[in-house]
Amino acid sequence: MVSSFEELVTTPFAEGVNAMCWPRELPGDFGEIVAKLSLGAGITTLDEACLNDLELSDAGKVARSILIEDQRILRERELAPVLDFINGYVNDAEEEDEEALPTHVQSFHVDSATVQADTYLCTYHGSSSEGLRNEEAIRHVDVPQTRAELLKLYGGEDDADFLEYLNDHFYDLHYAPLPGAQPYSFGVGHLWRIAIQYPDCPVPPCIHRAPATIPGRPRLLLIS
Repeated sequence: MVSSFEELVTTPFAEGVNAMCWPRELPGDFGEIVAKLSLGAGITTLDEACLNDLELSDAGKVARSILIEDQRILRERELAPVLDFINGYVNDAEEEDEEALPTHVQSFHVDSATVQADTYLCTYHGSSSEGLRNEEAIRHVDVPQTRAELLKLYGGEDDADFLEYLNDHFYDLHYAPLPGAQPYSFGVGHLWRIAIQYPDCPVPPCIHRAPATIPGRPRLLLIS
């Protein structure tokens, strides 16, 4: 836990700590913004113009100002935040072979990059993301039965080319909870910074997932 935005963005990940949270109790009515948007299924990215076009109560205006301000302070740090209205996900796994490992955002996974980077997240409305401690999880590709199934799907040997295949399909980024694992909630209103997988990262990447979709309860999510 950190006590300010400045502390959130400047504290280095170290000693196994791979997730930081700036806890906040946000004022305003974010539900009003969600209701006024009245968007269809899927994910819609919202810009400032879209937010400013909404006719809102005083509480709704407070929420809108927070949505805009959070993006502004992240952009000042040369980050690239987006605000998404999430009314259900299209799970890519539904379009894959039945034997393929699900790789959608509702599966526990880590983010990855080729250079040093972090992920920032904040849920303003709806169900929040979940995290999983690294010692409570195992990569799906390290489960012998799952690895054998993927190797069969690949149709080759368990060699460097197979590892590349796993990476190309993002299979090596997804995790299964171990027996007794206790996922933790990111909560609503809190701004998180989580470690991702990149070369020479000093800590393990943060394992997390998007929540299950609840019909009639869209999410309002900032991600950078």
